[in-house]
Amino acid sequence: MIQPPNIHAYQDQIRQIQRYVRDHLDEPLHRKRLAQIGGFSVPHMHRVFTACAQESMADYIRRMRMQRAGQKLRMGAVDITEVALAAGYATHAAFSKAFKQHFGITPSAFRQLGCYAATCSWNRTQIIQR
Repeated sequence: MIQPPNIHAYQDQIRQIQRYVRDHLDEPLHRKRLAQIGGFSVPHMHRVFTACAQESMADYIRRMRMQRAGQKLRMGAVDITEVALAAGYATHAAFSKAFKQHFGITPSAFRQLGCYAATCSWNRTQIIQR
C-alpha cells in the first residue's frame, strides 16, 4: 500500500517550483525541469504537488497565466491576442474561452471593468476555485 506523502516535508520544494513557475510564465515550462527544481522525479512531483497545492501542476500554471493575463488587461493591454499569446494560447478564441471559464466574463468585458470590479471578479474566481 502506498503511503500518502508527508506534505509538510515537501512544502519548501513545492514553493521553489511555484516560484520558478511564476518567474517563468512567459517561457515553456517543461515537467522535467520543474521536477529537477524540486528534486523529484516527474511522476513523484505530480503526486506531491497535487497533494500540497490542492491542484494539479497544469491547473496551477493555467491559473497563474490567467491571473497575469487579467492583470495585463486591467493595466490597459490593448491587444488581447498579444495577451493570449503571452498566456500560452495560440488563438484569441482559445484564450477567450479559457478566460471566460476562469473569470466568468470575456477578456473584452473584463478590460472594460473598473479596477475594483475586476479585482472583485478575480477574487470571486479565486474563492470558487479553492
